[in-house]
Amino acid sequence: MCRRRVALASMAAEEEEALKQRCGGSYKLLLKYLLAGERACDRREKFQVVAGPGFSIAVTSNGEVHTFGHNHSGQLGHGTLSNEETPRLIRSLQGVRIVQAAAGAERTLLVSDAGRVYQCGKNYFGIPISSNSTFDSIKTPVLLESLKDIFVVQATIGHFLTAILSREGRVYTLSWGVDGRLGHNTDVMDRTPRLLSGVLEDKPVVQIAAGNCYLLALAFQPNGMCVYSLGCGLGGKLSHGSTDDEHHPRLIAHFAILNLQPIALSAGSWHAIALGKDGRICTWGWGHNGCLGHGDEDYQTLPKVVKGLSHVKVVHVAAGLCTTFVIAENGDIYSFGRGSDSNLGYPPQVVSQYGHRLDQLTPKLVTSLTCAGEKIIWLSATKEHEVAGHTFAMTESGKLYAFGIAIYGQLGIKLLQDQNGTSNPQRVDIDLS
Repeated sequence: MCRRRVALASMAAEEEEALKQRCGGSYKLLLKYLLAGERACDRREKFQVVAGPGFSIAVTSNGEVHTFGHNHSGQLGHGTLSNEETPRLIRSLQGVRIVQAAAGAERTLLVSDAGRVYQCGKNYFGIPISSNSTFDSIKTPVLLESLKDIFVVQATIGHFLTAILSREGRVYTLSWGVDGRLGHNTDVMDRTPRLLSGVLEDKPVVQIAAGNCYLLALAFQPNGMCVYSLGCGLGGKLSHGSTDDEHHPRLIAHFAILNLQPIALSAGSWHAIALGKDGRICTWGWGHNGCLGHGDEDYQTLPKVVKGLSHVKVVHVAAGLCTTFVIAENGDIYSFGRGSDSNLGYPPQVVSQYGHRLDQLTPKLVTSLTCAGEKIIWLSATKEHEVAGHTFAMTESGKLYAFGIAIYGQLGIKLLQDQNGTSNPQRVDIDLS
């Protein structure tokens, strides 16, 4: 059973009734809300992999967590500050079933099936370790006490921005409250979870996605889904037709004009993607390196349909650092954006006159992933802007493939001594199933 329905089963009767009313007043609409959450979160109740900034997190179907790569602040959770070149199990979580992970700048959040949140790495989240340092290193996962009264179903990190989604569809933010951009007027270092105020207080949210200091929320309503955004508007990444910041959630109205009903979101560092019910995708924000897929590097302040994918029905989207990946219904994978990190999945001979891999301004078929021999169902790409990128592809049976830069061991594979990465997807020695 999906973990969202399990979470609902643990609700008190009055809490369940309140959620039903927020969904439109009937159990049919409540079930529709739960199903929308399952679809938007792309099989996260089975297994998941996250390409973080310089490190990686893999969650198996039985809730075990393996981490590898950069570990400067203990974000791998092994009790050390040593990098790991291959996947290593976090043994201190024995007895805890993790169902979702989020990675940020030297920090990790892990959500359990009981709705609890564990953290390790830089302490941006609010556990007082000492009085001498604002950001202490937490080397093994510890319970985030400030969220103990909230049943969490999803966590997301966008650089300094942290947000969580409760089983009731409410969004809370913590860390980076500067200028009230997160819907509440708090100090920049405020570590207390705050309910996102404004219009979303009365709308159940099924998915959240965070990029560089901005937040997207996919909200349920009886006649379909809608998207709200807030935070930093640089590059048009809030999708309201301007580059203005938004201090409170604001509806992205342009989807109605496009006649596109969003069912899933992905937020890169400076650009975002919405997947429509009909299989079309829209992109917006900074267009650096062609990551929007429109054939140029212009920024877009409104959602724009990617015409280069009009011949396929898309079922999964993943936005990274100036990179974009999509999976079509027939299993084909397309990518576009920055090619300098070898993480688009194209052959290494595609280089510019300067010796760098060329950017891809429109969607291009990724043939290298056919080596998996089975259907790819999940992609994850680095989205932080401070490190070189890497990408993961996951198959239906739980096989994991990696490509991109591996200077910290974040690919989880052994490379030749003179290699700092690979553009050819390589099998990672871990079974997620």
